[in-house]
Amino acid sequence: MDIELRHARIVVTINEAGSISRGASELNLPQPSLTAQLKRIERAVGGTLFVRSRTGVTPTPLGERLIPLLGDLVQRADEVVAQASCATAGQLRLGNTEWTPPTLGDALQSVLPDTTVATETLPPAAAVAGVRRGALSVALVPGLALPSGHASDVADPALGSAVVVREPVWLALPADGDRVGRVWVRYSRHHWLHTVEERLLGRLGRAGPATVLHQVSTQREAMTWVHDRGAAALATPSGATADVRLQPLPDTELVEMLLVWRRGAVTEETLRRLVDAVRDYYCAYARTVPGYWEWLVEHHAELPELQPFLT
Repeated sequence: MDIELRHARIVVTINEAGSISRGASELNLPQPSLTAQLKRIERAVGGTLFVRSRTGVTPTPLGERLIPLLGDLVQRADEVVAQASCATAGQLRLGNTEWTPPTLGDALQSVLPDTTVATETLPPAAAVAGVRRGALSVALVPGLALPSGHASDVADPALGSAVVVREPVWLALPADGDRVGRVWVRYSRHHWLHTVEERLLGRLGRAGPATVLHQVSTQREAMTWVHDRGAAALATPSGATADVRLQPLPDTELVEMLLVWRRGAVTEETLRRLVDAVRDYYCAYARTVPGYWEWLVEHHAELPELQPFLT
C-alpha cells in the first residue's frame, strides 16, 4: 500500500488527539474503522507508530521519526487547499457546532449578497481542522473546545479568531414546574461544557452522588432529556430549546464563542460583516428566550462585544 495524504492525516490526527477514540471523533469515523486503517498504515511503513495504553497513545521510536514528516505533508497540502480557496470567489462555507438553525444561514447570506453561503454542523475540533485545511472558510466554535484549552487563544499561528459573543451557562429545567427534577443529565467528558459543568455543579452542591440519568454529547440531546424525562441540566441560552425553562445561576461563568478563519483566506470586510451579522442574530434570538434579553441588558458592562446591539 502506498502512503497517501489521507493516511498522513489519520496519523497526525491520532497523534494530536492523544488517543484513537478522540481521533475517530475528530475524523468522524467509527473507532474500529480508524483502528483498522492505522494497522494498514503501520504495515505499509514497516512498524508500529504508536504504543497504545488505557490512557491513550504515545509515539514509538519509529513514530517519532515519521510523524513530523507526515505532519509536514499535511501542512503543505492544507496550504495548497487554503490558497486555492482564496482564489474561489463568491463562496463561503461556515462550520458551526452543536446545531445550526436555518435562519442563521439566511442572516449571513443577507449581509453577503454576492456570496453563496453554505453551512455545516460538526464537532468543534473538526470545524477548526476544516478551516485549517481550507475545506471551510470560517467556523463558529466554543473557545473552551480549542486544543489550547484557553478560550481566547487559537494555538495555530495560521489561524485568526475573534470573540463573537460570550454567554452564560444557566440551569435548564422542564417547562412544567411540577416536574422539576431530582435527576440530572450530565455532559460526557469529551464535551466542551464538561469542565464548566463540574465547577458550576460544585458551587451548587451537586457534584456528588445526585442521580444521573444519562451523559450526553450535545446540548440539544440534553434538552431532549430535560423535556421528555423531567431532568435538570446546564446549558447556554443558544444551546437550549423553546420547550425547556432556563433559570439564571447567580455565580455562573461566561463561555466564549469564537469565529475562526485561516489568515489570508477571508477578507477583512467579509470578517467584519460576519461578526456583526452573528452578533445581531444572537441578540435577536435572545429576545425570544424569556428573561434573557433583560439579563443581557443588565449585564451589558460584562459583554462589550454586544453593547452596540443591545438597543
